[in-house]
Amino acid sequence: MLLAAASTDESGSGFHAPSIMEFYPEIVAFEGTPFALNRIMLIRLIVLTLLIVLFSLWTRKFQQANKTQNHVPGKFQLMGEISLNFVRKSIAHDQLGEKDGDRFLPLLTTIFFVTLGMNITGIIPGFNIAGTSVIGLPIVMAAAAYVTFIYAGVKKHGGHFFTSALFPAGVPKAFYVLVTPIEFLSTFILRPVTLALRLTMNMIAGHLLLVLCFSATQFFLFNTEGAFKLFGAGTFVFGFAFTLFEILVAFLQAYVFTLLTTVYIQLALSDEH
Repeated sequence: MLLAAASTDESGSGFHAPSIMEFYPEIVAFEGTPFALNRIMLIRLIVLTLLIVLFSLWTRKFQQANKTQNHVPGKFQLMGEISLNFVRKSIAHDQLGEKDGDRFLPLLTTIFFVTLGMNITGIIPGFNIAGTSVIGLPIVMAAAAYVTFIYAGVKKHGGHFFTSALFPAGVPKAFYVLVTPIEFLSTFILRPVTLALRLTMNMIAGHLLLVLCFSATQFFLFNTEGAFKLFGAGTFVFGFAFTLFEILVAFLQAYVFTLLTTVYIQLALSDEH
């Protein structure tokens, strides 16, 4: 199943290293229309559909539990409670407190689970590429985070949010010539850019490593003879290890993206503004 990630030519022979074209697959539906879909777009639609179904089922279970006294949660409901409480307690409440944490919880939960779901497809046989490995989706989520932290700051502090961000207190006025452009760049430009790029680059690197390992495995096992086949076992072990590592990376990148979004909101709400 893992060998599905390998890249070969039409005859299936020869070693072919992964290339950037991995992230520009052919159109598979609605070609020639504004709704043209390639494999990555289909993966995104499938993941979004599965997430909607998953959260609908969790919501139904939670509603049933609230109506039933002495209800013992099943494994599925328990998994939902643990997953949702992780975002609520470990990210939202830890950084923003209960009141503001619950206020921004829908956005933070959406970002976490969409990112995790899209990331994990990179190691699922049949998908073999992350939905976040092309920068369009990370840009959308980074833009949502960007709009939210600016909205939070303006709603609480009004126009003072921008003046305090660009002209920090305690800095001699003569230094604002240097400080203000730096603050503008770091706060209003680099934050969304680094959010999107960090996620995309990690997913690209992980996919290329997996394709490289399993392409090499297929090549050594099926296109070489003698002792060279042993190299196939080695590359398979590396590929399997990288697959496990990619599971960790998928979770960590979802956590980091959500955590940084929360931190940016917390900074915008800070009384220092």
